Amino acid sequence: MRKDVLDFLQGNEDYIRFIRIQPKWYRTLTRNPELLEDFRLASMQFFGKTIPQRVDKLQNQVQMASFMVEMFQALKEQQGTETTENE
Repeated sequence: MRKDVLDFLQGNEDYIRFIRIQPKWYRTLTRNPELLEDFRLASMQFFGKTIPQRVDKLQNQVQMASFMVEMFQALKEQQGTETTENE
């Protein structure tokens, strides 16, 4: 493997992990080092680091937080009605 490609891979721990999980990329980059950008994109997709994947993750987190707030409000209202009934 060319030194510049090896240096690129060693510069990011995710790239090392990805190439261990999918060794076909090692063979591909050894034969075609110009596919380094394709490798980078495949790695980002695999680890969920593309912009659409991050947006989806953020949306899911916002939905979960919204759901939790609604549950706490409903619980608070329920407890408020129970205390007024007991008085």
